[in-house]
Amino acid sequence: MEQIYIVMLVVLGILAITDLVVGVSNDAVNFLNSAIGSKAVSFKTIMIVASLGVLVGALFSSGMMEIARSGIFVPSMFSFNDVMIIFLAVMISDILLLDVFNSMGLPTSTTVSIIFELLGAAVCLALYKIYTTDDTFDNLSAYINTKKATEIVTSILLSVVLSFTLGSLVQYISRLIFTFQYEKRVKYIGAIFGGLAITAITFFILIKGLKGVSFISKENYQMIVDNQWVIIGINFLFFTLLSQLLIGVFKVNILRVIIIIGTFALALAFAGNDLVNFIGVPIAAFNSYQIFNGSGVSGDSFMMGGLADEAIVAPFYFLLFAGLVMVVTLWTSKKARSVIDTGVNLSRQGDGVERFSPNILSRFIVRSGIYLGQGINYFLPQSVQLKIDKQFEKPVVKGKKKKDEPAFDMVRASVNLMVASILISIGTSLKLPLSTTYVTFMVAMGSSFADRAWDRESAVYRVAGVFNVIGGWFVTALVAFVSAFVVAYFLKIGEVFAFIALLITLALLLYRSARRHTKKKKEEEELLKLKREDIVTINEIISECSDQISRVIGTTNKIYSDVIDNLGLQDLGKLKENKKALKKLEKEVDELKSNVYYFIKNLDETSVEASKFYIMILGYLQDMIQSLGFITQNSHSHVNNNHKQLKFNQIRDLKSVDIELQKLFDDIQVIFDQNTFDKLDGVIKQKAEIHMHVSNLIQKQIERIRTVETSPKNSKLYFALLLESNDLIKATMNLLELFQEFNLHAKSKL
Repeated sequence: MEQIYIVMLVVLGILAITDLVVGVSNDAVNFLNSAIGSKAVSFKTIMIVASLGVLVGALFSSGMMEIARSGIFVPSMFSFNDVMIIFLAVMISDILLLDVFNSMGLPTSTTVSIIFELLGAAVCLALYKIYTTDDTFDNLSAYINTKKATEIVTSILLSVVLSFTLGSLVQYISRLIFTFQYEKRVKYIGAIFGGLAITAITFFILIKGLKGVSFISKENYQMIVDNQWVIIGINFLFFTLLSQLLIGVFKVNILRVIIIIGTFALALAFAGNDLVNFIGVPIAAFNSYQIFNGSGVSGDSFMMGGLADEAIVAPFYFLLFAGLVMVVTLWTSKKARSVIDTGVNLSRQGDGVERFSPNILSRFIVRSGIYLGQGINYFLPQSVQLKIDKQFEKPVVKGKKKKDEPAFDMVRASVNLMVASILISIGTSLKLPLSTTYVTFMVAMGSSFADRAWDRESAVYRVAGVFNVIGGWFVTALVAFVSAFVVAYFLKIGEVFAFIALLITLALLLYRSARRHTKKKKEEEELLKLKREDIVTINEIISECSDQISRVIGTTNKIYSDVIDNLGLQDLGKLKENKKALKKLEKEVDELKSNVYYFIKNLDETSVEASKFYIMILGYLQDMIQSLGFITQNSHSHVNNNHKQLKFNQIRDLKSVDIELQKLFDDIQVIFDQNTFDKLDGVIKQKAEIHMHVSNLIQKQIERIRTVETSPKNSKLYFALLLESNDLIKATMNLLELFQEFNLHAKSKL
């Protein structure tokens, strides 16, 4: 029987590596956001600094995995078999949960997930033991330590409010002092700011980063804690003088130094303290097996009271291996980039394509904020208002493309790192379980709000995004608890069979998730190609429009043909897929329209007349999609409402239109792919012929209604499809005529 436990340990080791990968992908946002968003140094330098921080933090982590071993459940109340089931349930649930959040690009707390997974699995087995031993449910508290879970929930609320408020306040004051043209003022007051920031970050390393590390004894660490204010004072004096030396003598940008040190500090603390969230459970399982091995007692009978022994530490080679896995993940994980993009996108300075859709709550908060601002301005003297507004004036940067601009400047990046470091240090010294994810994310949101990054153009989207992320944090706790509870139950009931089935399911789900994420990133990259920002000449505009037209025509052709086929087959599932494909196409064209402002600004003076052409091209593309949308939506609704199927003759006639449109769209796509625009005349000449065909079909249906029994709903749908097909053809032909006219005009000017 012991062989199965060895297999479980091997599986837990593999799951630990997997959890490290998905966990680091999610938590990388904590220490990379500020450096990447500000572009203070090159991406390679940022990654090297973060990698060093992660590796050092992992190597000097003590491995005191108390939370995994005895922080949530009371080990003396569970057998060896029970704790192995708990640990397996936790790891399986954690990997799936974090992978889902990574795929969505949302940062969540690995601390909260591991706590509530341990709680869910332990509660499941505790209830099972109570039920099978005729114990009372009042004794559940003897099995579970609910205090830790309560502290975590409280800390979520505390982190959200405190981090956002302090981040806003410190950033607002910093911006008033430095303004957006901070280069001159840094020379005079940068030393004090550098002293404060580096002191805060160093203090963070001492309090948070060194907490429990193997090379610092408890006595020495306690001495550091007891003499906090003395250490802070000495550090402030030293780092202020050092900052002045770097600024005055070596002409170093002190903000860049703060960002590098802050990134290293957060990466070190992440690896040193959050490592328990990824490998704590497998190491606890390894420790459990060491205690159990050689006992001569069955796994169901051997109780695990020894797991609470504080002298248990993680082997050094486990920590070294974990550190290397985390570093490799940092460099290779595409999902980590997605999570980082979310934080940077929500805090970036300026507008652009917004990722999140507004909701009632975000609209209400933004509207309330506008009214509050108007109220404050009513009482604030005009001269003061003008002076404050002047401090927030952003310099116009010429010659730099939008994609090359940082999401925010180095002042805000420094504030993010400094405030996050201070809050986590205070929380740790007061023994408040502040989540690194919650603090760093909400500080970034607060500083972006105070920096007026959330203006009237973007506020409603950014606020909605913040609420989506915060909502995800609470969902994390609930889903973690339920999923671990269910997995633990299956493992307890199904034993070896459930163990194998769950592992196969986990592998399949991870494989499917990886494929979907790869496909999604590929689609995003293709879409980015259609949003070039380096277009300045007429020929480049023609080439850009040609690419966009070809893509939209090709997708329209496929969706239209699929809808007609699926309508004839009454296939509701595939019609739903057609609706999803249409939504994706609508989003692509909408993003192109959102980019029109920057497109027009980049044009040189000789091609400004092309702006109108580009806007009209996008307008015709949108007209085509609207007609296609009407066809898709009405076909889906007809089948979804279980109306009578279209007659054979109706389907046949619609298919004849589809065949003509397929040939038309195929010809158009070839022309635009091969840039053989001289062939457009031949395609445009087909306009009257196709319109006549559709008109004849409408007349045929009128005659059918008068002579043959038909359904009113069928006739309504049939007429709607023909009329919208006609509009689709008109929009397509208008687009071709406009393109041909502009292309000939452009040639004549060359």
